[in-house]
Amino acid sequence: MGSLFPFRDINVHASTSHYAFTSPSSPSAQTLVVERPSGDLRMSDGALLGTKRVSSIAGILGIIRLGLDKYIITITKAQPMGRLKGHMVYKIIATEFLPLRERTLHDPDEDTYLNLLKTFLRSGPMYFSYSIDLTNSFQRQAHADPSIPLWKRADDRFFWNKFVQSDLIDFASGQDRGAGIRHGVHQGGVDPFILPVIFGMMRITNTQVKSVPLTFILVTRRSRHRAGTRYLTRGIDEQGHVANFNETEQIVIVNDGLGGLGGFAGGDGMQNGRIGNNNNHDLQIMSYVQTRGSVPVYWAEVNSLRYTPNLHVRSVEAAVDACKRHFDEQIRLYGDNYLVNLVNQKGREESVKNAYESMIRVLVSSPSESKQADPVTDEKVHLLEASREIQIYDRLHYVYFDFHNETKGLRWHRAQILLDQLKEGLVQGQYFRGVDLLGDVQGRFEVRKEQVAVVRTNCMDCLDRTNVVQTMLARWTLTRQLLDLGVLQPGQSADDDEVFRDVFRNVWADNADVVSKSYSGTGALKTDFTRTGQRTRAGMAQDFKNSLTRYVKNNFGDGPRQDGFDLFLGVYLPATSSVGTNALFKDRRPVLIQAIPYLFAASLFLVLVASLARPRSGSTTWPLRVFVILWTVIGGWCLHFIYNHGMLYVNWPKLNTPRWASEGYQEALGNVRKDKFIGSFVVRHERGVSNARLGYLEEGKKRTQ
Repeated sequence: MGSLFPFRDINVHASTSHYAFTSPSSPSAQTLVVERPSGDLRMSDGALLGTKRVSSIAGILGIIRLGLDKYIITITKAQPMGRLKGHMVYKIIATEFLPLRERTLHDPDEDTYLNLLKTFLRSGPMYFSYSIDLTNSFQRQAHADPSIPLWKRADDRFFWNKFVQSDLIDFASGQDRGAGIRHGVHQGGVDPFILPVIFGMMRITNTQVKSVPLTFILVTRRSRHRAGTRYLTRGIDEQGHVANFNETEQIVIVNDGLGGLGGFAGGDGMQNGRIGNNNNHDLQIMSYVQTRGSVPVYWAEVNSLRYTPNLHVRSVEAAVDACKRHFDEQIRLYGDNYLVNLVNQKGREESVKNAYESMIRVLVSSPSESKQADPVTDEKVHLLEASREIQIYDRLHYVYFDFHNETKGLRWHRAQILLDQLKEGLVQGQYFRGVDLLGDVQGRFEVRKEQVAVVRTNCMDCLDRTNVVQTMLARWTLTRQLLDLGVLQPGQSADDDEVFRDVFRNVWADNADVVSKSYSGTGALKTDFTRTGQRTRAGMAQDFKNSLTRYVKNNFGDGPRQDGFDLFLGVYLPATSSVGTNALFKDRRPVLIQAIPYLFAASLFLVLVASLARPRSGSTTWPLRVFVILWTVIGGWCLHFIYNHGMLYVNWPKLNTPRWASEGYQEALGNVRKDKFIGSFVVRHERGVSNARLGYLEEGKKRTQ
């Protein structure tokens, strides 16, 4: 039987016929061999002849097949982030792609695939550990089987590299992927080469409260299902996965003397990370889990270069089955769900709010509703839940809070209204508390208390408003935990300790920035309040900058980013895609439509140059004025055209473009053809735009793991 935990050190050996992976610290372990160029896997017990050691790596991220070749993605650099219950946690800093073909084939599409993946991996915050399961909360870990390999314990939602690990997983399970035959023989020697990775945020801070040392940890795990960018992934899919779903676990460990960055000591017998107890005091773990995710109905926001995209919400009835699948999983994993909705009750967001509330009325038995009003708004709070618990969905408790109206004018203290509504549920929902079992080589702990409910928060993006509320709930729960431990006395708060208060605020603000950047492309808004407890002019200026940056990135940069997500997660499969055209990423819009932005830029340049030019003494100025007026008119027309046909200039994903984007593009192109000024010219000179363009605007194949 192989090791239950991934190898901490791997040497890569290369030859013209294969790659070989060995662990120098485990000389008796089998060697993983990847045949070239087929990609077939096998295990070898002896030394391989004819290979040359080329590098040492931190782990194998996975194996991926693109259009022309397979590539082994290796982790070449990892940064220690701190210890979690004695286990070192690392952040992936650098990766390398090892092609299986000895002579690399160069192809425009293949090169673009590689660039998309490399850009995605450089920007994606990914973490791993050799000795603890980062994909599961401490409560789920307490119920896991420590006798099975680490990767088999991983939570499927947060096993971010599961698709690229599928070759190794299938081989370990005894399945020949090429022949499609399952032999039923487990290849235990493969287990140590399978390294689960999470995508999200990890902060480990050694600090103290009221002179009591503790380790404060915040972990955010982003789901690999329906992952993507802000305006390209909204709402729910047919499998019940929602966009931008994140699980955030706040952890406090006391009596932990292993929080430093020193090297981990010991082999498999020390996998619990304990080198000795801390003055005979029990190591105690307390954690509190919250979730966030898009409103679970079918809805989308369609970019068209306008600052506010067009909002489309489908009928609630169409999404009932998908929503049931979503909440089936949420209730099974977390217990009662308190659904905090922070979208606006009026304006463009109202339709999303109404759809969510209609969905809850469909799901729960005999829905009971109550509303609270004040001089600011006629719907300050809206509660919706079952009158009595009859079936599983009666464990849903909907709480609407008019965040914008209640906190308008920097009245952030008004968020306390929401906390007051949730306190009963927070008390009943509890939190997780466990005590380390001394001498247990498998790292198990005694469960003293379990969390039986979760707060699921959303706004439109599940970013800025959500961050403020989650921070508030985490602070309240932390105070309660420290009171239960006796670290704080009744009437005291975790915020009373100024040093810890700063640590808490900054860690949660960092979490807001990481979650926001991975979804919207920029840091979060309102983080000055999270960091300092008040809104500042500098923070407002930063929010304005981030909002403008989001506009640019969401319209012109999110297409390639979404393609990177889809490639890495296996949503789009280049080798088996039905799209068989060459130059997949080539811009096949009509040449005139492509040229208009360049014409606009040229007009700006010429007007600027002409405006700065000084006519010679005695010369007439009217030709220069005519020139400026002419190019000003041309530039104005170009800008007007771009703005009114914005869907032709949004940088859509080329691999799995949403259907509504395809339809919007064709509609915009049809409107151009009807244009009296340039319509006939576009029709005459466009080359294959309809069929070629639709080649990548069709929905690509999807793979559900």
